[in-house]
Amino acid sequence: MCRPDWRRALVQAQRLSEFTRLRRVRDRIDREHARPLDVEALARDAGVSVAHLGRWFRLAYGRSPHAYLTARRTERAEALLRHNGNGAGMGRDRGMVDI
Repeated sequence: MCRPDWRRALVQAQRLSEFTRLRRVRDRIDREHARPLDVEALARDAGVSVAHLGRWFRLAYGRSPHAYLTARRTERAEALLRHNGNGAGMGRDRGMVDI
């Protein structure tokens, strides 16, 4: 049987590992938001299921990975509009696609 202190340390280590994976996913979204990204690929790279990533991410950052990606793309497009003032083709160049 594990001593209580060891169990607590093990739980904290697991949470730290989960947080590290989440941070990698968030950093990848921040870095590659202009590229085509999907939640399945992000989950696969994190080594978890799509549902698990969604729950973890929502608990840590307050929104789903897809919502976070969309927000990053929107923020970047707004910044470009403020600086350039020209929106023609900019959404397409930043990963937003018209379906």
